[in-house]
Amino acid sequence: MKNKPVARLGLVMAATLLLAACGGRPDAPAEPEVSLSGPVVEQRWNLLLVGTDERLSLPEPAWFRIDESGRVSGSDGCNEMRGRARLGENQRIEFTELATTRRACPQGEEAARVTGMLETAYRFLIDHDRLVFFGPDQRVLGGWQKAN
Repeated sequence: MKNKPVARLGLVMAATLLLAACGGRPDAPAEPEVSLSGPVVEQRWNLLLVGTDERLSLPEPAWFRIDESGRVSGSDGCNEMRGRARLGENQRIEFTELATTRRACPQGEEAARVTGMLETAYRFLIDHDRLVFFGPDQRVLGGWQKAN
């Protein structure tokens, strides 16, 4: 009779361990390996113009870089920026998951226009050291210049 509580405790512990093992969250599927290449990738691009002729006055240079795994890093001129990029046929480009830090900046609206340009970009064109983004309606969103 004295062994019954010990046996019952052992059974409860075993059941708890079994339930814990079964109730675990499955690992998230691994992100597929992406290897981007081309003249846009592994290059720092500095903001030149918004639209066809507007220069922004920002506290620091706005820039971005896409690495070969599709990760985007950069600055909108006020805040650090991170996200993902995909390249497709016919110079198709898509920026996703863009996020910025939330530093207070007097030119916050202008900085948001930089991020907005990237989020809206649909196609790109490279001419020498210049990169131009176009929206889905083929309107020029802005231009970037290859950094030295």
